[in-house]
Amino acid sequence: MYSCIRRNNPFFMSQTTFSPAAGFSQFSLAPPVQRGIAEAGFSEPRPIQSDTIPAALAGSDILGLAQTGTGKTAAFALPIIERLIAERRPGPRALILAPTRELAMQIHSDFEKLAKFTRLKAITVFGGVSERPQVRALRNQPDIVIACPGRLLDLLRQGKAMLGQVKILVLDEADQMFDMGFLPDIKSILSMLPDRRQNLLFGATMPDEIRVLANRILDSPHVVELAHSTPASTIEHALYRIAADRKIDLLKHLLDEDGFTSAIVFLRTKHRARRLGVQLSNMGHSAIALQGNMSQSQRDRAMSGFREGRFKILVATDIASRGIDVAGISHVINFDVPNTPDAYTHRIGRTGRAERSGKAYTFVSREDADALRAIERSLGSAITQLQAPGFETETGLPSEQRRPSSRKRSSAGGGTNGAGVRKRLSSPRGNRRRKNAATAAGADPAGRSGPPRRSRRSI
Repeated sequence: MYSCIRRNNPFFMSQTTFSPAAGFSQFSLAPPVQRGIAEAGFSEPRPIQSDTIPAALAGSDILGLAQTGTGKTAAFALPIIERLIAERRPGPRALILAPTRELAMQIHSDFEKLAKFTRLKAITVFGGVSERPQVRALRNQPDIVIACPGRLLDLLRQGKAMLGQVKILVLDEADQMFDMGFLPDIKSILSMLPDRRQNLLFGATMPDEIRVLANRILDSPHVVELAHSTPASTIEHALYRIAADRKIDLLKHLLDEDGFTSAIVFLRTKHRARRLGVQLSNMGHSAIALQGNMSQSQRDRAMSGFREGRFKILVATDIASRGIDVAGISHVINFDVPNTPDAYTHRIGRTGRAERSGKAYTFVSREDADALRAIERSLGSAITQLQAPGFETETGLPSEQRRPSSRKRSSAGGGTNGAGVRKRLSSPRGNRRRKNAATAAGADPAGRSGPPRRSRRSI
């Protein structure tokens, strides 16, 4: 499956009048580009656009660090469109690499809006679908290729993609591409591109490995750094301390609060995401999961349903979340604490986009203490802690829960564990005798009294 920017609206074939976006007039963009900006509903450039576009138009390399939702796509799309319409040549002249197919499709959608009144064509290339339509699209000599590294590298190695005319390269969400293991693929793709080109690298954070790559490919770059390590000011983010088995009760409470319109709920694994999506649906919520085991058609259905409002809750993993650029998401819920501070930044950046306000809540259980400390160190301050009615007893879980003290051991060294079952002895034979005796007495094999503990499958 692929999509492309059609040529049926070339600017010189229409004399329709329009009012250009006044704030973008400072960039002296061509009339068809200004017309696309106006029709897309843009009025004033965002900070990263104001800081990036002039240097990109001048041909400088760019290193842009900013939160998601701050307008990075237009910051590189507008200079690319402006430069490409000035010189028509067959073959791809701009290459944009993105970590996920959802993000690639979102970038294409933005190009489609902004280049609507030009003759430029763009296609998307990503895995999970047949390569045949993408190969046909590449044979039609598009101007812009928006691709995920894995599928593009496959086509390059098969000789089905030719990028010898690329003049502009964009690495979008470069930090996430590193997290997903794409760095070797990116390096291979770079070796197949012309040496002389303009390079633009964007991300919300900048791990050391990506900074090394930036130093390698960027030539005296223009650097734009907009408080990328802290959440956007439009996001109200806080945490709730909660026992793991009460998370779903707290989630139901938050989904019923005033101001809720739509939410993304993040979990660590695709299996947990799938189960929670089913649970929420069974509770009467319009929820859908987005996770790695889904086919492309299922992922498209989930994303389109969420964008169009048929689903109010999207349950997702970190990998699936890239490319979720949906205006008006009121809540982000970290059902599971993210593994890294960067993941925290990326997750909560799904709300509060395009200068709208949003709320981001994180559920913190006892086992999350280390991850929470790492996030707060990265932010440079403690995250505000909230309490929900009925959940007050959960306050302080990670730091205040302690193991019960053991009773004093007997002089024989065996002792008891407070439940009448003797502690482990040094002899293996003694261990077996004790285990058998404890089981016969109604304790489980681990030495706990009472009936054997039943496993609980929970989110």
